Amino acid sequence: MDKSSALEYINQMFPTEASLSGVEPLMQKIHSEIRRVDAGILAAVREQSNSGTKAKEDLAAATRAVKELMYKIREIKTKAEQSETMVQEICRDIKKLDFAKKHITTTITALHRLTMLVSAVEQLQVMASKRQYKEAAAQLEAVNQLCSHFEAYRDVPKITELREKFKNIKQILKSHVFSDFSSLGTGKESEESNLLQQLSEACLVVDALEASVREELVNNFCSRELTSYEQIFEGAELAKLDKTERRYAWIKRRMRTNEEIWTIFPSSWHVSYRLCIQFCKKTRKQLEDILNYQKEKPDVGTLLLALQRTLEFEDELAEKFGGGTRGREVGNEIEEIGRGENTTQSASDIRKKYEKKFAAHQGNATEEKDKELSVPGAGFNFRGIISSCFEPHLTVYTELEEKTLMESLEKLVQEETWDVEEGSQSSVLSSSMQLFLIIKRSLKRCSALTKNQTLFNLFKVFQRVLKAYATKLFARLPKGGTGIVAAATGMDGQIKTSDRDERVICYIVNSAEYCTNTSGELAESVSKIIDSQLADGVDMSEVQDEFSAVITRALVTLVQGLETKFDNEMAAMTRVPWGALESVGDQSEYVNGINMILASSIPILGSLLSPIYFQFFLDKLASSLGPRFYANIFKCKQISETGAQQMLLDTQAVKTILLDIPSLGHQTSRAASYAKFVSREMSKAEALLKVILSPIDSVADTYRALLPEGTPMEFQRILELKGLKKADQQSILEDFNKHGPGITKPSAPPPVATPVPTAPTVSLIQNPTSAGFLAPREDVLTRAAALGRGAATTGFKRFLALTEAAKDRKDGPFRKLFNA
Repeated sequence: MDKSSALEYINQMFPTEASLSGVEPLMQKIHSEIRRVDAGILAAVREQSNSGTKAKEDLAAATRAVKELMYKIREIKTKAEQSETMVQEICRDIKKLDFAKKHITTTITALHRLTMLVSAVEQLQVMASKRQYKEAAAQLEAVNQLCSHFEAYRDVPKITELREKFKNIKQILKSHVFSDFSSLGTGKESEESNLLQQLSEACLVVDALEASVREELVNNFCSRELTSYEQIFEGAELAKLDKTERRYAWIKRRMRTNEEIWTIFPSSWHVSYRLCIQFCKKTRKQLEDILNYQKEKPDVGTLLLALQRTLEFEDELAEKFGGGTRGREVGNEIEEIGRGENTTQSASDIRKKYEKKFAAHQGNATEEKDKELSVPGAGFNFRGIISSCFEPHLTVYTELEEKTLMESLEKLVQEETWDVEEGSQSSVLSSSMQLFLIIKRSLKRCSALTKNQTLFNLFKVFQRVLKAYATKLFARLPKGGTGIVAAATGMDGQIKTSDRDERVICYIVNSAEYCTNTSGELAESVSKIIDSQLADGVDMSEVQDEFSAVITRALVTLVQGLETKFDNEMAAMTRVPWGALESVGDQSEYVNGINMILASSIPILGSLLSPIYFQFFLDKLASSLGPRFYANIFKCKQISETGAQQMLLDTQAVKTILLDIPSLGHQTSRAASYAKFVSREMSKAEALLKVILSPIDSVADTYRALLPEGTPMEFQRILELKGLKKADQQSILEDFNKHGPGITKPSAPPPVATPVPTAPTVSLIQNPTSAGFLAPREDVLTRAAALGRGAATTGFKRFLALTEAAKDRKDGPFRKLFNA
């Protein structure tokens, strides 16, 4: 404890003067504690002194014990070494005796087996000379096992001699077996009853010999069996394509006749299987020669009959030898090739000839199939082994199919009524559905024969046939054209369509749509069944494009037909004395005419066309009628202020009629987008009339604001419509040209301006391109009447005031017009 700590402790113990009275008791307590600690220290020192002496004694005792243990260990090790030496001396003689016993046993065993080998070889030699095949087969197994024990003694002369003798005996057995089998199939087996038994036993010998002997024997047997086949069918009489069926009848008859005789062969040899493989290879070679060296193209009926019989034979072999079954829906559909009133004489002859052969085959087509065991792991596919040689020569088949399909197409088009039966659920022409039924039958026929290049060539035929049908549909559409759409497509003349023509056009659209969808399904089906290497080339996009073009042209024709119907109404519009009208009345007669035309056509079109094509038709109609109505205004003579008000009323009425077309056709799914389109197309006509209504001093500014894409020629024509003389027009035109023809068209249509309730005429500033703009008829009449009472000037001053105020605003309905 340092000095500062001691002082702190004292100050803590005696903080006041009165507390000093406790110093004496504290001192006594401290002295007592010191004495107690000293006594404890003294006792610990004495105890430590006594324990140190005892520890030394214990360490000395442990050291003595370790020395005694090491002595005993050395003594035990010495005795163990002495014991080991004694045991080795005892066992030395026993080990020598053990080796001697092992060698003697091996020698005795070898001598015994050698005696057995010598005896077995001698017995085998006797059996071979006497052709005792059954006993020789068992003896061969024994000798082979004995020889395996002497593999390590190959260099011993006696063993070498025995092995050579055994080899010679096996060669003798092989020659005897081959000699005996050469008589099989010659008729001796029926004369000598024990020959089959002997050959059956000879098979056991062949199994005991090397595997190469069995292969050689089976190959020789198969070659000998097929020698007569080659001789028969290589002759001039039977080496023909129409004799192909007789080839398969020959091998089936041969196998059926010799079935009992061939039971001598073990089932593991698969003699019938190997015989059929060789037969198929030889048949393919002969058929290839026949097809390649023909002077003329093969007869289609004969070629297909030969191919069908070949496919049936391959299926029978595949099923017989474990190849499973494969559904080939060939049936009688092949007979349909070449049928029809327009079929040529040669095709008719082919069909009749084929029918006779096919009918003759029906009587014996249900032969019993051999029920042999399947060949596990054979890895040989019978399907296509023969039939693939026909593939390069099936061009005549695809040519006949194409000719038949084209003739069927011509017949279907000729017999087409271009109408749909009442109560029919589909609005598709019967020729479309019938054509695809014929194509599907053709596909089924071909897929039953081949799934390779010929099927791909037939698919190309389908493409050409469908394109030809698309051309037929295109040719059936009414010819000519007029109006804006016709000018854009380069068509000349006018299209006049009746109600029946409109129905036919709708049927053509639906039929083309059906063909587009069905041709895609056809391509998908072909790609699934055709060879995988050719599947990527299966594509109907060109055909679908053809039918899509038919659809587009048909819908444009519908629009052109309606345009022609509108001609009289458009002419009537130009004959109205717009400059002499005294008051605004109900909508004009030409508007009623347009309404009647649409009311008679649209319900039929809406009921027949699908929503997507009806929408396309409506868009085309609006894009045609809107610009035409706009251009037709310029064809009118002078238009007074009252005439312009009446024409604006008519424009709103035409717009209302167009907007009502979706509900008139009972297809309102896309009415909102169509309403925007109509408003956009009709807005120019409304803007033009508003320009005509504007005062002379502000007509140029109004024209720039409402028709930013207008031209000086149009502006001059507007001045003429307003009745200005040439002299009055000159100053306005100079000012117009000085400030430019107009302003840049905004990138998007401006929104609807907020109407001012206190000024009824302000509704004229509403943007006609706004979505869903449709003024009620009563409202139009009220505004037109107000303009007729002289409110036009006040209204347009208000309109111009609003547009000027809009220039100074950061946002607003007209801001985009002044930001260009």
